Amino acid sequence: MLIFAAMKKIIALLLFPVLLSAQTVARVVGIKDGDTVVVLLKGNVQKTLRLAEVDCPESRQPFGKNAKKFTSSEIFGKSITYVETDIDRYGRSIAKVYYDNGKYLSAELIKAGLGWWYFNYSKDKSLGDLQEVAKNQKLGLWQDVHAIAPWEYRKQQRNKIKQSNNSFGG
Repeated sequence: MLIFAAMKKIIALLLFPVLLSAQTVARVVGIKDGDTVVVLLKGNVQKTLRLAEVDCPESRQPFGKNAKKFTSSEIFGKSITYVETDIDRYGRSIAKVYYDNGKYLSAELIKAGLGWWYFNYSKDKSLGDLQEVAKNQKLGLWQDVHAIAPWEYRKQQRNKIKQSNNSFGG
């Protein structure tokens, strides 16, 4: 039993630096839209972060500007901690962003009704619960009974471009 306890401590000590290094502290210097921010790292290096687990309305969609304004009011100019979870097809880091003593920005956006739970890229069902509450309370984008998810909106825009290219290509 004593050996098992010692082994657990050794494993914990070996993993601690890995867990610690997975979090990065940075200052937010730009807000591109509701779910994309620019941070300043050590050495004056800028990095674009795409928020994990949330998809905010596009700028041209209803509530797109509201989502950007919310994100800005929550974190612009502040020190945040983030954990990278992936890289998207545009080369942006997908990240979970935490601020103000542990608030999770993606959850705050969903809770305010300014973002959809990006369920295709998230296993966190509690975010779906937050979305349902926001929807039931008609918060933010949920005031619009015809709200279109950003991924559907982007798909519609791509189809419009294809259709217009086909009509010109003859």
